[in-house]
Amino acid sequence: MPGIILYINFGHLRCKTPALTKNDHMTRIGLIREGKIPADNRVALTPAQCKWIDKNAPGIEIVAQSSQTRCFPDREYQMAGVTVKDNLDDCDILLGIKEVPVDQLLADKTYLFFSHTKKKQPHNQGLLKAILAKKITLIDYECLEHDDGQRIIGFGFFAGVVGAHNGMMAYGHRTGLFELDRVYKQRSFRDLIHNYFGLRLPNTKIAVTGSGRVAHGILEIMNLMGIHEVEPDEYIKRRFSYPVYTQLKGAELYHRIEPGNYNREEFHANPSAYICNFLPYAEQTDILMNGIYWEDHVPRLFEKQDIKDEHFIIQTIADITDDTNGSVPINLGDQTIEDPIYGVDRNTLQKTAPYLPTSIDIMAVGNLPNELPRDASRYFGEQLIKYVLDDLIKGGSEIIERATITNNGELTKYFEYLKEFAAGQ
Repeated sequence: MPGIILYINFGHLRCKTPALTKNDHMTRIGLIREGKIPADNRVALTPAQCKWIDKNAPGIEIVAQSSQTRCFPDREYQMAGVTVKDNLDDCDILLGIKEVPVDQLLADKTYLFFSHTKKKQPHNQGLLKAILAKKITLIDYECLEHDDGQRIIGFGFFAGVVGAHNGMMAYGHRTGLFELDRVYKQRSFRDLIHNYFGLRLPNTKIAVTGSGRVAHGILEIMNLMGIHEVEPDEYIKRRFSYPVYTQLKGAELYHRIEPGNYNREEFHANPSAYICNFLPYAEQTDILMNGIYWEDHVPRLFEKQDIKDEHFIIQTIADITDDTNGSVPINLGDQTIEDPIYGVDRNTLQKTAPYLPTSIDIMAVGNLPNELPRDASRYFGEQLIKYVLDDLIKGGSEIIERATITNNGELTKYFEYLKEFAAGQ
């Protein structure tokens, strides 16, 4: 059973993590106020983590930009000894979460946030152009990876937790067989777990796709709800008298077009050499929990027309990685935390209200961790401290270099493929 990766004691963290580099000069780090609408309430470093850094790295000063929406209010930062103010012009490094609005970017600074530009996302073309024009150094959290390609930091685990809960909630609403309360009404993940005590679920079959942090969060909820895991070959052959799930990783989902076995490195380098083999599972699945990373050239789990087939029995899809027209092609766009579910008509393929007899329910929300923002922020900050912050203060590392999209207003060698995109109108 996956462990609950939460509530790490900072005394224990101090033993595990060497003290951060003590600089000869002061490095000032600013925690920016999130400006994207709808407002994001997560933060890169919690007050307790800022206090820990202050004690263990005297060469670093952290400043928090005053915010009315942050999950940790200004007062908690002040109590931790953090200066709170509106102006961050004197900061060297600025830490955010979501994309920074163009009019809020400070020139000649180093920023870390999720820019959502590496896939040439059209809605952020103007942001990348502004970053280049303002001679900003941008280090993208999404691009911080270990040598084996695994992401170093992110909110995927909590996206999986919240998305799995919401997917089960939607299925319960559709069938009327059980009820679940909303995640954002809970004070913490620990409180959320209490919702599952005594929960009785029908003999549902759930397919979980993926093997990364999102999938780990999904599996956490599956196990906390007492849903039994079965192997894919057993899952596809029979029904059960109790709720079950199966996890479908790359080898179960994708087959080479030419003879040969699935190879992870080859798949990521040349996914067009593979086809997806999900449809047999769609004939046995009530709920799909999608946690796979997707790009344009990766085969989709199925095609839109497939949902018209009577053998496609899925009723609820939690598209947790949330790519519009992506691995789940009937993802027709984001919903909000307040209203996370919509329907897609099986015949017209048009968006409808949820829970209609002829529709499939879709849960697609881009900021799922915001439902557990304090827990998600703690986990994010712990990874930032352990794996990134020391090298960042020392002036960089190969890992940071590979995640640097722009350096003083110039695209780095790893992201030169964005040149035409950044120059476009």
